[in-house]
Amino acid sequence: MPDNGQVNRRLVAVVALGVLALVGIGSGVLIYRNAHTERIPAQYRPMIIAAAATCPGLAASILGAQIAQESNWRPNVTSSAGAQGIAQFVPLTWAAYGVDGNHDGQINVFDPADAIPSAARYDCVLFKETASVPGDQVANMLAAYNAGPGVVRRHRGVPPFPETQNYVNQILARSLRAPYAALG
Repeated sequence: MPDNGQVNRRLVAVVALGVLALVGIGSGVLIYRNAHTERIPAQYRPMIIAAAATCPGLAASILGAQIAQESNWRPNVTSSAGAQGIAQFVPLTWAAYGVDGNHDGQINVFDPADAIPSAARYDCVLFKETASVPGDQVANMLAAYNAGPGVVRRHRGVPPFPETQNYVNQILARSLRAPYAALG
């Protein structure tokens, strides 16, 4: 049977390990939070707020989180699937929904001043195209942006595709966190 000295040493060791574990966990959480601090580039904030205001039901927090998900704020990116710009439009969709947001006489998918209002315009169309689908209208709109409105209608909501489900869930979660939640 251990004496009181051994019990005390074990207790001190357990407490010390517990404190180290808590410090490690606490530090890990702080490091995780710091590593994942998101920022919306200042020049895009007013564009997002103004663009979202043109579409009833589209919160600026959703539009901002969607743009971040699509391109991580990189206006000149092209995906392996051929989607382009900050809002990742495929050429046919851009041809149908692209707008001259900055009124410079050009409709340029790589210009955020055109692409951000175009994304809001297209989101608004998708809200209408999925309005009869049961479930959360914002989730259905986001799923339609990712997989197409016909797929959302056919599946009567967010389709059972991991890519689309992750896309929707990540945007909805991101929209609730800073800095997106502050957009309104």
